[in-house]
Amino acid sequence: MLRRLVLPMMVCCAGLTAGSALAAHGQPTLPPASDVTAETVAEGLAWPWGLAFLPDGGMLVTERPGRLRRVGADGTVSEPLRGIPEVAYGGQGGLLDVLPHPDFAANALVYLSYSHGTLNSNATRIARARLGDAGLEGLEVIFTVEPEKDTPQHYGGAMAWLPDGTLLLTTGDGFDHREQAQDPASMLGKTIRIAADGSIPADNPFVGRDDAAAAVWTWGHRNPQGLAVDPATGRVYQHEHGPRGGDELNLLE
Repeated sequence: MLRRLVLPMMVCCAGLTAGSALAAHGQPTLPPASDVTAETVAEGLAWPWGLAFLPDGGMLVTERPGRLRRVGADGTVSEPLRGIPEVAYGGQGGLLDVLPHPDFAANALVYLSYSHGTLNSNATRIARARLGDAGLEGLEVIFTVEPEKDTPQHYGGAMAWLPDGTLLLTTGDGFDHREQAQDPASMLGKTIRIAADGSIPADNPFVGRDDAAAAVWTWGHRNPQGLAVDPATGRVYQHEHGPRGGDELNLLE
């Protein structure tokens, strides 16, 4: 089931980003719970994980077992789209995020993140393809996290575009490999930054170092599955799952 929350207009936050509201007021002012309503948008989905809006007002929604569906503006759910890559489904793995290209209206490109391999040898991967009437066309893998891990947990998988047109991907630490989050040579427990074709931007912080992975942008993460870029400021906010409720909202720099 997909649901959306409807909040009343808040004067205190008009024209402010979440970050500036925090700075101006110490903490954002939220409406009373009684003023927030939930509306069902679509039903009949299995483990919906990622959601992306399309120019026609509809959505693309991933189901973690390995299906991608269109959800119309009226809530109509399509049959599974064709051309989806095979995913390693199990544990916390499967088909994860979906993200249209910034110029989707012209090129129809969409990006998928997913767990690739087997439950005992897997990695977070990104593929891109053109969205056609019946599904994805011309699928190509553009990036795979290294090293592979032997645990079916903590994949990360959230994606977002930066204002400069580069792509961010979050990766988890693999749970049993948590120390690798602090090792810049490993891509586990990181935010990865790549170009739209999967190549490495020359201004990434570790480019040119033999002891670090050139794709790494930020490090020291556990299992980040939320990622958002403020369009007004370019600030990047990341939600990171912590153990036993120790979640974090990080401002990435």
